[in-house]
Amino acid sequence: MLDMSFYKNKKVLITGHTGFKGSWMCKLLLLAGADVTGYALAAPTKPSLFEICQISRQINSVIGDVRDLTHLKEVFDACQPEIVIHMAAQPLVRESYKNPVYTYETNVMGTVNILECVRTTPSVKSFLNVTTDKVYLNKEWEWGYRENEELNGFDPYSNSKSCSELVTGCYKNSFFADSKVAISTARAGNVIGGGDFAADRIIPDCVRAAQAGQDIIVRNPYSTRPYEHVLEPVAAYLMIAQAQYSNKKLAGNYNVGPNETDCLTTGELVTLFCDKWNQKSNSSIHWIDQYDGGPHEANFLKLDCSKLKRTFGWSPKWKVETAVEKVIEWTDVYFQNGDVSACMKRQILDFCL
Repeated sequence: MLDMSFYKNKKVLITGHTGFKGSWMCKLLLLAGADVTGYALAAPTKPSLFEICQISRQINSVIGDVRDLTHLKEVFDACQPEIVIHMAAQPLVRESYKNPVYTYETNVMGTVNILECVRTTPSVKSFLNVTTDKVYLNKEWEWGYRENEELNGFDPYSNSKSCSELVTGCYKNSFFADSKVAISTARAGNVIGGGDFAADRIIPDCVRAAQAGQDIIVRNPYSTRPYEHVLEPVAAYLMIAQAQYSNKKLAGNYNVGPNETDCLTTGELVTLFCDKWNQKSNSSIHWIDQYDGGPHEANFLKLDCSKLKRTFGWSPKWKVETAVEKVIEWTDVYFQNGDVSACMKRQILDFCL
């Protein structure tokens, strides 16, 4: 499991640090005492968790594009990281249909650029590329995909992340076979947590509807997804990066997802949110099934995480019910203009200790 003390004074570079998941990772690393450098575009939403928590004041935050190899290399040369976590991406399926070229440029060539910087920076000992559960060729079966299954995502976003996996494997075999850099990829399920303001994600849609006192519109309530709290993959990423730092034999491809019982349909997740929100706020919000004719989405998508469990003795800590409760706890603090940064700290310590 994750040992937070390992990261004390470690130089860690995170791409995509201004995003939802990146912001949670920055907060966790700051609590661990790490020396953090972030490289990313400006925060992708208004409002954003990154800006609300003023993370830029606590780390070396560099605004830049992973497609810009020259700038990226300057940052690597300046900070000389020991550990690199690559999370920068165009992360939305619907956006990938609107802007496929940008999606591929960011998710594929961005990965190439990061790996080039890792290749030419002697200080790096551990590299983790964060992808997605959607990298697999989805055959619509009801059991979880394993790490040796075929990679061939359907939509431009998913396919570009499949390509990112292949690029990482190529560099690992070609340039890093005899080097001192340990390289892994992590394929995570759908994350939920406080501070996600993205469009086209179900929990942010729920929060926005609850804030407005409106019913929640659900466009595909019957799709099954591996929902997990954002701290589950964030802690797992850092656990993998830590383990392979000391033992390169632990490098590999890993699924990060919930147990089978926490793979819910979207409708079940929204029902859970409504029940817990109404109980806490004495409200009566509901959800409405309203398919909007959007792009293709998988019906079944689950992960087999037995490799991660077997290798590291890992297991998910919070069930989906707890994850939703943590979302509502954070959201209530935010709506009350409270200290959301302190709320995040409490949740991180509750999760990690």
